[in-house]
Amino acid sequence: MEINIVDKYEKLEKVGEGTYGKVYKAQDKATGQLVALKKTRLEMDEEGIPPTALREISLLNLLSHSIYVVRLLAVEQAAKNGKPILYLVFEFLDTDLKKYLDVYRRGPSPRPLPPHLVKLCKGVAHCHGHGVLHRDLKPQNLLVDKEKGILKIADLGLGRAFTVPMKSYTHEIVTLWYRAPEVLLGATHYSTGVDMWSVGCIFAEMVRRQALFPGDSELQQLLHIFRLLGTPTEEQWPGKMLQLDPANRISAIAAMEHPYFNSLDKSQF
Repeated sequence: MEINIVDKYEKLEKVGEGTYGKVYKAQDKATGQLVALKKTRLEMDEEGIPPTALREISLLNLLSHSIYVVRLLAVEQAAKNGKPILYLVFEFLDTDLKKYLDVYRRGPSPRPLPPHLVKLCKGVAHCHGHGVLHRDLKPQNLLVDKEKGILKIADLGLGRAFTVPMKSYTHEIVTLWYRAPEVLLGATHYSTGVDMWSVGCIFAEMVRRQALFPGDSELQQLLHIFRLLGTPTEEQWPGKMLQLDPANRISAIAAMEHPYFNSLDKSQF
């Protein structure tokens, strides 16, 4: 059913550009609930939403039943200049891990990070268990639920209908800091290891209080990685999530077996 988005939601402010398109903080006029409205760049044909996109949205809906993934509340179809537009309506959380870390970095040191915030593997394992790669995990895409003390994965770059940008749509530079070496080296076929590399980089940043590999170009990024982990040779390099060879990187579900996570409720798995 087509709606006028303005009748149903009041846009409060633009909060950024996500993988999908512009993101607005908005309020549901009927319930007063704060939501994140994501206007997608999906080109719709005369028949409406393409089947690939429908499959992706139903997958997103399924994934968002985990408390570790940002919840998809509704999908709204609207029209602009006679062209159909799709809006994805998500729960709204005001802090992401990047903002959280920026505040934390400025605070009195050394303050340990609340351990519950570091337990990110759960959401990643949930996505991988459903055959979905995120492919762009970074602190900006992890929303902090301060009440529950958990991280929620946002901006799942569901690969076919909504492609993950290698270049940003605005003049904002897409960060390469969390990108796996095989992706930087141009691999087109990759697996769950790309997300585990990002998780490793994010973990390191939470412990170190600064980014592990802050490169400003693809070459610089690889140099940062090789400087720390050694230039890859035929031999295997020790390490867990930060294994250079993606085949040797630990899976999210195996990472959760580490004693570090013993205090965690694993009932969702």
